[in-house]
Amino acid sequence: MEKQQSGPGTSLVAARPRRLLRRVLIAGVAGGLAGAAAFVGVLVLLPPEWRQPAARPPAPGPQAQALTTVTAGMPAALPGLTALIGDRERYLRAHPQDAPAWAVLGTAYVERGRRTADAANYPKAQRALESSLRVRGAQNAKALEGLAALANARRDYGEAKRRGEQVLKLAPKRWSAYPLLIDAYTGLGDYKAAGSTLEKLMGLHTGSAAHPAVMARAAAVYRDRGWREDASAQLADAAAAASTPAEQAAYLERTGQLSWERGDREDALRHFKAAARLDPDQRAALAGQGRALAALGRTTKALNAYQQALSGQPSAQYALELGELYESLGMTQQARAQYDLLRQQVGRDAAGGVDDDLVVGQFEADHGNPQDALDRLRAEWGQQPGIEVADALGWALFKTGEPDEALRYAEKATDKTKGGGVRSALYVFHRGMIERVLGKDALARRHLKEALQINPYFSPLRVKEARAALAGLGEVPDEAAPAS
Repeated sequence: MEKQQSGPGTSLVAARPRRLLRRVLIAGVAGGLAGAAAFVGVLVLLPPEWRQPAARPPAPGPQAQALTTVTAGMPAALPGLTALIGDRERYLRAHPQDAPAWAVLGTAYVERGRRTADAANYPKAQRALESSLRVRGAQNAKALEGLAALANARRDYGEAKRRGEQVLKLAPKRWSAYPLLIDAYTGLGDYKAAGSTLEKLMGLHTGSAAHPAVMARAAAVYRDRGWREDASAQLADAAAAASTPAEQAAYLERTGQLSWERGDREDALRHFKAAARLDPDQRAALAGQGRALAALGRTTKALNAYQQALSGQPSAQYALELGELYESLGMTQQARAQYDLLRQQVGRDAAGGVDDDLVVGQFEADHGNPQDALDRLRAEWGQQPGIEVADALGWALFKTGEPDEALRYAEKATDKTKGGGVRSALYVFHRGMIERVLGKDALARRHLKEALQINPYFSPLRVKEARAALAGLGEVPDEAAPAS
């Protein structure tokens, strides 16, 4: 049963709407923010003298907005990022001793790499951030924070933790470092540290501009704990309070992902569409549309949505999802083409310093070489023992014929007492399939049913397997269900 909010301190909004009003707010955000954002966009594009009295400075354009959001650790629009990077590169040719400018450039490269899945941005980011450190020295919180963001983008959570902790030693009230540390602790499987860091963040006086980003970070922690109601509430508030279309779109996409994870196809699609209207470069929202449309049986549109997502953000994860969708439709040649694209993207990522062993392990376990998956994921677990890795490692062990050890990792990924608070249909499916092979029929039946209850559409391939396995297990016997 999901946790309900029961006390103060779980939101940055002083007066939380009642449940009915919240539903209206969520619907209004998804359905109406696009128009409001378009109006704001028109105002930004008008000549300065039309927007402001002559005595006042002009309103910030895309480049200035990107500067504000990048330096504050908030989502930035891709055109503004590109303009900001070009401007800083030109400026630094003439002013190579400007440490803050190097830090801004490096952080902008990180954000552009994250938005486009182009890992070629990451070595450039590292050079710029290290240049900032050389100019100003080790007491440079801006550059260290950029290096923490870079390490998270590369999935090097140990380095992100080290850099983030350095920032807070220099500037304990620098709020934008806290989300980076939360991501690092989560990737390392240190959920206690992630929770305590969130509490410190929410205790800071961050100012109203930062509140949406802080609420979105709280939502991520709540989601990892299995508190979906709390996570949805935080994201609704964050989207309503966001100050730019790109920021609103980021929070709407995350709201759509929460809806998808609980199997609400229509609500997920509505939020993903709203996010893409606000920010056409929000490729995660297009991939989300692909998932939801496939679950609704609208396969042609689903394939198109995935292809659009991959055209602007050639993520290995999206290639895997699209390949599995093709495979579920019997289109094996197209599936193989996507898996080839996945391998190519992994190669590009590796050149940029990105650790893709998790997604490669997931792919190899089901579609390639399970032993290679196991080797990769054992090494990954040794460095970054998070819940995602526990699930993937357990499945790789199962695929290589080691179900007893596999079950231990599957329990870590799904048992709250062992750290697995996330309500993931895929993780529970994996556990049920492992238990089935071990002859734990009652547990297997229970967990396979639970997977389909959490999200009946969680995978175009695995849902079929879950239903077939349940049919093979037969009806539930009269005895009481065993304890997990």
